[in-house]
Amino acid sequence: MTGPLHHPCDKAAIQHGSEAAPCTAATKRWVLATAILGSGMAFIDGTVVNVALPAIQAQLHASLHQVQWVVESYALLLAALLLLGGALGDRFGRRRIFVLGVSIFGLASVLCGLSKDVNQLIVARSLQGVGAALLVPGSLALISASFPQKERGQAIGTWAGFSGITAAVGPVIGGWLIDHYSWAWAFLVNAPIAAGVVAMAILKVPESRDRQAARRLDWLGASLVTLGLGGIVFALIEAPARQWHSWPVLAALLLGLVSMGVFASVERRTPQPMLPLHFFHDPIFTGANVLTLLVYAALGGGLFFVPLALIQVHGLPAAAAGAALLPFVLVMFSLSRWAGGLVERVGPRKPLFVGPVIAGAGFAMLWLPSVEASYWTGFLPGILVLGVGMSITVAPLTTVVMNAAGTDSAGVASGINNAVSRAAGVLAIAALGALMAWRFEAALQELLAQHNVPDYLASQVLVQQSRLAAIDLPAGIDSAVRALAQRAIHEAFVSGYRWVMAASAALCVLGGAVAGVLMRPEALRRDG
Repeated sequence: MTGPLHHPCDKAAIQHGSEAAPCTAATKRWVLATAILGSGMAFIDGTVVNVALPAIQAQLHASLHQVQWVVESYALLLAALLLLGGALGDRFGRRRIFVLGVSIFGLASVLCGLSKDVNQLIVARSLQGVGAALLVPGSLALISASFPQKERGQAIGTWAGFSGITAAVGPVIGGWLIDHYSWAWAFLVNAPIAAGVVAMAILKVPESRDRQAARRLDWLGASLVTLGLGGIVFALIEAPARQWHSWPVLAALLLGLVSMGVFASVERRTPQPMLPLHFFHDPIFTGANVLTLLVYAALGGGLFFVPLALIQVHGLPAAAAGAALLPFVLVMFSLSRWAGGLVERVGPRKPLFVGPVIAGAGFAMLWLPSVEASYWTGFLPGILVLGVGMSITVAPLTTVVMNAAGTDSAGVASGINNAVSRAAGVLAIAALGALMAWRFEAALQELLAQHNVPDYLASQVLVQQSRLAAIDLPAGIDSAVRALAQRAIHEAFVSGYRWVMAASAALCVLGGAVAGVLMRPEALRRDG
C-alpha cells in the first residue's frame, strides 16, 4: 500500500516531498482536461472495438476465438497491470507514467490500424492494454494530486461525467468511421488525440509523486496474475476450436490455476503487495467484490454479443449498432444522482439486491429477440431495464467498497474493485464465448438439416462454423438456397445468443443473492 496522497497545490504536500509547483486555477483546468482526454481514449476504445468486430471479422477473415482475442488481449493486460500502473505513478511520477501510457496507447493504436491480419491486430491490442494500464489510473491520480481535498470531489465528478459522455458517443462516431471508411479508423483516430494529450501533459501538468510509496514494486505479483488470467482465458477461448482434452488447452488451464494460487500465496507474504488480501477479511468488502465479479461478468460477457447480433443478424450499420447502447448510458447518467442517495435513504443492502435482479431481468428481456425482431421492440426494452438495474447497483456498490475499506485505504480499495470488474469482463467474454460456440455449432447442424440445405453447401458452412454469423457463403449458388443457408446460420446464432443472455441474467441474480446473504444489516452498521 502507498502512503497518503499529497497534492502539489498544498504547502504541506511540498513539505512532505511531493515534487510539483503550486497549482493555479488555470493549471487545474489543464490537469482536468488532460485527464479527461487521456482516459477518454481508453474508454472510447473499450466500447468502439465491439462495434468494429463484425467489420474486422469480415475483412480479416477471423474466427470467433480470434475476435475474442482482439478484445481479450487488451482487457487481459489492462486488468492484470492496472494496480501496478497506479503504483508506478506513485513511485516514479504520476505525470511521467501517464505520459508513457498515453504514448504507448497512441503508438499501439496506429499499429492496430495498420494491421494486415488478425494476429498482428491481437499483438497491437496487447500493447494498447499495457498503455491503458498506465494511463487509466494515472488520469485519476493526476486529478487527486493537483486538486485540494475540498475541490477534489467536484473535479472527479466532472471527470466521471465526461467519461460517461465519451463512452456514449464513442461507439457512434466509431461506427460512422467504420461505415464510411474502414474499421482501421476506429483505432487511427486515437493517434492525434494521444499526441495532443502528451503535449498538454508535458507543457501544462505539474509532476507529483508519493515519497512514501513502496520502494519495491510487486513485479512478481503482476507477472503471476497475468499468467493466471492469461492461462485460464486461453483455455476458455481455444477449447471450442482445439477441444478441451487437447494438451495446449489443459496445459494453459493448469498454468492459469497454479499461477493464481501462487499469486495468492505471494500476496499474503510480500510486505508491499499489489493486491492487499487482508481487505478480504471483511465480509462486506468480500461480498461487494463478489457482487462486482458476477454483475460485471454479465455486463462484459453479455454486451460483447449484442453488437454482433445487431450487425450480423439484424443488418444494422455499425453507427446504428454503436448508438444501440446509448439509452443504457443515458439511463445511468439520468439516475446516477438519485441512485447515489439510495444508500442514505434505505441503506446499501436493498439496492444491491434489487439492482442486480432488475439487471438480470434486462438480460432476460434481451433473450427474447428472434431473427425478425427490430431494435425498437426486441432490444431497446431490455437495454432500458438493464440500465435501470445497473444504475441502482453501481453507486451503492461504490459506497460499500469505500466504507468497508475506510478513508485511509479508499484509493487502494477502489483500485482493487476496479481491477475485479475488469477481470470479470475478461473471464466472462472467454467463458460465454465458449458457451456461444458450443450452442451455435450444435444448433447449426440441426438447422441446416431442418431447412433442407443441400449437403454440398452444408459441408462448406460447417467448415466455417467457428466464424458464427460471419460465415461466407460461396458465390454463384441459387438465391433460394442461399436464403435457406443464411436463415439457418442466423437462427443458430440467435440460439447461442439466447444461452449467453440467460447466463448473464443468472449471474446478475446470483450477484443480488450474494449481496442479500453476505451484506447483513449488523455488519453494514459496523462497517458504516
